[in-house]
Amino acid sequence: MKIIDCAQNSPEWFAARCGVPTASNFDKIITTKGDPSKQRTKYLWQLAGERVAGKAEETYQNANMIRGQEMETEARKLYELTTDEEVVQVGFCLAEGGYGASPDSLVGKTGGLEIKCPIVSTHVGYLLEGTLPMDYFQQVQGNLFVTEREWWVFESYYPGIKPFILKVGRDEKFLKALKVELEIFVEELKQVIERIK
Repeated sequence: MKIIDCAQNSPEWFAARCGVPTASNFDKIITTKGDPSKQRTKYLWQLAGERVAGKAEETYQNANMIRGQEMETEARKLYELTTDEEVVQVGFCLAEGGYGASPDSLVGKTGGLEIKCPIVSTHVGYLLEGTLPMDYFQQVQGNLFVTEREWWVFESYYPGIKPFILKVGRDEKFLKALKVELEIFVEELKQVIERIK
């Protein structure tokens, strides 16, 4: 795995991940059960188009998403204070297989951190349920797969309420299915790129 040292959301970061399948979008390739996603073809075409055009397509961001990005630094500092663990921000992690991930942080030598700063009702729900939200299962496992780390922390943060911090291990059965689907997807991506050049 190669770490591309750049600030996330910078021009260099967008360039590094342009046309590359990323962990935050692995749910568009594979379901939580390990089956191909119904969004797979559209995502394949999007990435092929990005690669040929040399430009990543802009994604929609609402006010809550922008607010969440702004609060990420607070959440990261709170995690460091709460756990006393070494946290390092990285730009983009690119695996040899042609897919990547943009971890919110790497933790020590074996872990990572995924931060979400949702609206208050969602945060309270995470606290009460006490499990990894299935909306982020593929992303968290994908981060583990790309970085080859042992564990990942899911942190939900909302100011004034205790954070939800959950350490998640590798789901080897899912990761085996993910490896197969990614290999097929990356090969198909090459073929589509050749056809539309």
